[in-house]
Amino acid sequence: MEGKILVVDDEMHLAKIIQFTLKHAGYDVYLAYDGREALEKVNEVRPELVILDLMLPLVDGYKVCNTIKQSEETSEIPVIILTARDLSSLELEEPILADRFMQKPFNTEKLIETIEDLLQGDGRSK
Repeated sequence: MEGKILVVDDEMHLAKIIQFTLKHAGYDVYLAYDGREALEKVNEVRPELVILDLMLPLVDGYKVCNTIKQSEETSEIPVIILTARDLSSLELEEPILADRFMQKPFNTEKLIETIEDLLQGDGRSK
């Protein structure tokens, strides 16, 4: 299994745990720790998938996700939102255009299954 994945989380320790887990599963993993760096890396690296926290410094995850999904050049990149926030209680001005949502703490096997589904084109939730 091969593929470039960008992990975006301001909790460096958690980002490195996810990186280790995904590298062990055969993925090439890049890290970003804030929203601005995430958008730069998306354009620079062209990952095949993005795992994104919502609460980020500089540019929040909502804006990062929707910027990725609304750009012609990057709209096909699947985005998994991985957050500790209770998504059911959020009142947003516009919907988050992510392909999947997962709550922290998360099950690593479920995360890898979700990644595999999205990279194989199964079950995009548009």
